[in-house]
Amino acid sequence: MPKKRWILDHCPRAGDRLPRHIGLAATVAGISFLGVMAASAVPPVAPLPPEARQTVIEPLALQPTTETPAGSVFVREEQVRRGDTVASLLNRLGVYGPQALSYLRDQPAAAPIFEQLAPGRQVTAATDAHGELRWLRFPLNDHETSIIVDHQGDVWDVSRQPLAAETRVVMKSGVIRSTLFGATDAMDVPDAIALRLAEIFGSEIDFHRDLREGDRFSVVYEMVYSGGHALRPGRVLAAEFVNQDTRYRAAWFEDAHGRSDYYDPDGKPLRKAFLRSPLEFSRVSSGLSMRFHPILRQWRAHKGVDYAAPAGTKVRATTDAIVEFIGGRGGYGKLVELRHQGRTTTAYAHLSRFAAGLRAGTRVSQGEVIGFVGATGWATGPHLHYEFRIDGRHRDPLRVALPGAVPLAGGQLSRFRTEADPLLARLDQIAGLNLALLD
Repeated sequence: MPKKRWILDHCPRAGDRLPRHIGLAATVAGISFLGVMAASAVPPVAPLPPEARQTVIEPLALQPTTETPAGSVFVREEQVRRGDTVASLLNRLGVYGPQALSYLRDQPAAAPIFEQLAPGRQVTAATDAHGELRWLRFPLNDHETSIIVDHQGDVWDVSRQPLAAETRVVMKSGVIRSTLFGATDAMDVPDAIALRLAEIFGSEIDFHRDLREGDRFSVVYEMVYSGGHALRPGRVLAAEFVNQDTRYRAAWFEDAHGRSDYYDPDGKPLRKAFLRSPLEFSRVSSGLSMRFHPILRQWRAHKGVDYAAPAGTKVRATTDAIVEFIGGRGGYGKLVELRHQGRTTTAYAHLSRFAAGLRAGTRVSQGEVIGFVGATGWATGPHLHYEFRIDGRHRDPLRVALPGAVPLAGGQLSRFRTEADPLLARLDQIAGLNLALLD
C-alpha cells in the first residue's frame, strides 16, 4: 500500500472517512508497534570470551590459633527433659566418656540423681576441654539442698550442700474469669500462693460458693531463688481480694511474742472463730459450681448448706471443738457433730469415712480434717451437708455474723502500722491491674 494512502486511512486528521474511535485505536496500535520495533532493535550484551576471564587469588593474613589453656573449665546448664536418662542428660551437658556415669551408678549417695530426674529441673555441670566431668550440681526435691559431684584428678566425691538462695518480693494482680486457679495460672502465681489466699480470706469469703466473674485479687509475696531460678514461694506479705464489690485487705504481722497472723489495715485479725466453708479448698474443688442439693431442696435450705464436691475431698472442722457424735445416723449417713465453746454446734453429713483416730470426746482444731466427702445416707451423689446450730436452732452459716479475735492495740498496733503501711501501699500500686512486677 502506498505510504500516502496508509496515512489517510489511519489518521483522523487526514480525513473523515474513518470513525474517531477506530482511528484512535489504530494510532495506539501504530505507536505500540513502533515501540516494539525500537525495543527489538537493541542488541543483547554478549558474554565475555573465555580468554578474557581470569582468577585472582589474594592472600589473607590470619590470626594465629591458640590452644585452650590447660585447666580450662566449661560450665553448662541443662533442663531435664521428659524421657531423659542420666546418660542423655550428661551427654547434653558435654560430659563425654563412661567414667562419670559409671561412678554415679556405683555411689549410693548419688542415687537421688537417678530417682529425682524430673522434667524441668535445672542441672549444672563443669567439664574440661576433653569433656571430662569436673563437677555437677543437682538440686533435690526438698528445694533446700543439692547433690554436688566433684572430680579432681583421680579423686571423686559426692556430697549434699545447701542451695545458695535469695528471697525476692513479687507483686501480682489478676481478675477471676472462671476459677481462682485459672486467674492465678494466667498471672503465673504459684498454687501455694493461691491456696494461701483462700486461707487468709477463708473467714470472710466462701471460695466454693462466693466467687464471681470479675472478682479481683492483688498479692505481695516472697519468692525464693537460686542461681536465677525460682525454687519455691515464701510468705504472703499482703493481699487484697475484691469479692462481689466488697474489698478485703490483709497484711502479715508477727507480734512481740513471735505469733504471726494476718490483719486488716485497722489491726483487726482476719481469722474469725469459724471458717466460712468446711471443705478444704483445692484445685479440683475450685472448678466446681457449688449448689444446694436437688433432693429435698426446701428442707435443706432451712437446715444447712450442701456442697457438691468430689468423693474423698477433705472436710475440716470450722473451728476448735470437741467431737460430740461420730457414726451413722439415718438420712445423714456417716455423720460428725462438733460442740464448740458456748452454744454452737456444727454437723458434717454424708461422709465416706472419718479421719483416722477420731472418736467422741476428741479435741479438734480449726481447719483440722475430720472426714471425707461421700454419698452415704440420703444422697444421690457425693456432697457434704453442713449444719450450723446455735442453742440447737439451725442458722445459715453463709450469713451468720462470725465473732473475730482480739484486735491489736497500743504499741503492737503502732508497730503493725509501721510495717504494714508500705506493704499495703504496694497493693495500691497494683490493685486492679494485671501486672507481674519483680523487685
